[in-house]
Amino acid sequence: MTEAPKLNSFRNGPDERGHFGQFGGRFVAETLMPLILSLEQAYKEARVDPAFHKEMGGHLVHYVGRPSPLYFAERLTEHLGGAKIYLKREELNHTGSHKVNNVLGQIMLARRMGKPRIIAETGAGQHGVATATLCARFGLKCVVYMGAVDVERQQANVFRMKMLGAEVIPVQSGSKTLKDAMNEALRDWVTNVHDTFYCIGTVAGPHPYPAMVRDFQSIIGRETREQMMAAEGRLPDSLIACIGGGSNAMGLFHPFLDDAGVEIFGVEAAGHGLSGLHAASIAGGRPGVLHGNRTYLLMDADGQIEEAHSISAGLDYPGIGPEHSWLHDVGRVTYLSATDEEALEAFQLLSRLEGIIPALEPAHAIARVIELAPKLPRDHLMVVNLSGRGDKDVPQVSEIFESRGR
Repeated sequence: MTEAPKLNSFRNGPDERGHFGQFGGRFVAETLMPLILSLEQAYKEARVDPAFHKEMGGHLVHYVGRPSPLYFAERLTEHLGGAKIYLKREELNHTGSHKVNNVLGQIMLARRMGKPRIIAETGAGQHGVATATLCARFGLKCVVYMGAVDVERQQANVFRMKMLGAEVIPVQSGSKTLKDAMNEALRDWVTNVHDTFYCIGTVAGPHPYPAMVRDFQSIIGRETREQMMAAEGRLPDSLIACIGGGSNAMGLFHPFLDDAGVEIFGVEAAGHGLSGLHAASIAGGRPGVLHGNRTYLLMDADGQIEEAHSISAGLDYPGIGPEHSWLHDVGRVTYLSATDEEALEAFQLLSRLEGIIPALEPAHAIARVIELAPKLPRDHLMVVNLSGRGDKDVPQVSEIFESRGR
């Protein structure tokens, strides 16, 4: 049964032009406009097509492995001595992260639109692996753009993409990270628009991508509502997730935005600290336009995009999804930050207490849980989105610890 839309809801955006307040929109080359409009139309039709949802639901259960568990982190809770902490285990999905939820939806749209060639950008490699996997599953050509710096620090995922049949193109321009990979993917799309579908990995880019990716990822929050009601008989008191572009966070947050009793926290990457190199676009940025949408960006005084830095390749991006920017401005979500060092400490703590090695991305969220949870009562229910597993980060973290004699 279709749920009637609520008036004055935080969940009603974007408007018909893709705006969340002053953020979002569609700033693209004229060449891309026909394809963007056809994608918007294809998504509108798919959203109300029962056959689309039936097929996607089958793949989510039998190929991705959903629903992902909502796990009570008993030892972490005991160690911190405050809120009761649950982990939404998105790292147990096929391909090891939440990325596969969105990629599945976009690949199904690409097939409906008759596009045989898929391109993607990736930072940590999780979106690239998910895209390569679904392209292999459905017999589509796959090209993944990845910054040369990220190729070096995420070699395991580069190998996985190649094993799955994808062509991985290292990007040598700029800071050689996620921003530059997205630049190259957009150039490819303009050149090959006739047969190519651009599978964007986060809630950013021109409309309809931010809303479309959010909708595909919202299965995280919908499952969390049902699982928490089954486990505790009520909704959680707080939610917390890491933010780069912000797709895992938006997937968890969106189904709870109109629940006034649920406090929501996003955690940006503070890198070496907010006074040094970092990737905290809200804490250290201002509104501007990049990659087809208006949002908070790291910029210098002349409006040029500044380099971002995070120990986590997946958070190493100088912007954030436009809906997050709006939720920050209207005060519905509180955005915090965690440094590289705090993420490393959290990476170790969760590994040793729960036997779960998190990706460096959600380790940023765990870092703020370590600060917040002890201050809360024991009946406070907190959900953390564990958006990816740490296998890909183990070589990088091992090298850091060895250099420090640990």
